[in-house]
Amino acid sequence: MPDVAIIGVGLHPFGRFPGKTALAMGAEAARAALADAGLSWTDIQFAVGGSYEVDQPDSVVAELGLTGIQFTNVYNGCATAGSALAVASQVIRLGEHEVGLVLGMDKHDPGAFTAAPDQYGCPDWYGELGLFLTTKFFGMKINRYMHDHGITAETLAATAAKNYQNGSLNPFAYRRKPLSPAEILNSPMLNYPLTQYMFCSPDEGAAAAIVCRADLARQLTSQRPVYLRSVVTRTRRYGAFEVHTPSAAPSALQVPAPTVDAAATAYEQAGVSPAEVDIAQLQDTDAGAEVIHLAECGLCRDGEQNELIASGATTLGGRLPVNTDGGLIANGEPVGASGLRQVRELVVQLRGQAGPRQVAGQPRIALAQLYGAPGVAAVSILSV
Repeated sequence: MPDVAIIGVGLHPFGRFPGKTALAMGAEAARAALADAGLSWTDIQFAVGGSYEVDQPDSVVAELGLTGIQFTNVYNGCATAGSALAVASQVIRLGEHEVGLVLGMDKHDPGAFTAAPDQYGCPDWYGELGLFLTTKFFGMKINRYMHDHGITAETLAATAAKNYQNGSLNPFAYRRKPLSPAEILNSPMLNYPLTQYMFCSPDEGAAAAIVCRADLARQLTSQRPVYLRSVVTRTRRYGAFEVHTPSAAPSALQVPAPTVDAAATAYEQAGVSPAEVDIAQLQDTDAGAEVIHLAECGLCRDGEQNELIASGATTLGGRLPVNTDGGLIANGEPVGASGLRQVRELVVQLRGQAGPRQVAGQPRIALAQLYGAPGVAAVSILSV
């Protein structure tokens, strides 16, 4: 049996909530996860929180109760939630505590992410050329991938349309209006080849999970436990074509992306193969990212995405449903919460509790993948 189980999940809706703080949203998500597990705040022995905007996520104890709990704050770009989950699992595996809370929250202004290049180890000229704006890089990355592997714009549009459709079935999603591939293709071009409706939007929200020692799960809750088989984070290696290192090395020296490294280790630790994955949540900062991450996670080969996506394999009724809650494209990305939203969706799917989004059959093995600047990835494997 794996060492760690997830016994409760909670989510604050993603979107825009004027006048509501990220901490208040975080407290709501935490209470929802506690209620899901059938536990109270005083049952929680430790917590790990992640956020980009909130300096001290542990301040949520002012909303939940001042119990003197051990609380560790984590930030690791878009991989923050995966990193928080990794820290929490290590606390349990090391025997320090038995029951904990993993919490993510954020409240972002509209618009693409950008920052001072020198804060990410990049020279000033990198920003002066506009390459530090995330939309521009992601456009550049998928444009190159399309050139190398024959991916079409229609595949990008179908990917985004699938996520909008899934989001229309998700009451917690930010964008809940289905869009057709034609509407997506014909929306304004932002960074070629990515149009407006192929991108996600930074927004607001929170998500939480209750984790425990696996052998205690059935004693602590009446919910069906979901087991955390592995959670792995990796950064970029020299030669990888990543968010802030597009020209670090000649093409002959290019090495696998951090997602490839993280996924390979996650599969090995979990004792499963990519062919055994029944359902996945992939980082779809843009439609191209989801297409690329399908191959980087070993769920298909480079260049197979056109046929795979056209066949409907990644839809709710397909053989490998991806981003069943709408992913980032429908939900937006409050960075600290986004990965725990993925986990929450996989947990309810593995329990068979996803309602109109429930995938066909009974999934048993799930994968969650995160990726962000400056080239960091996290991959988790869950099972029932």
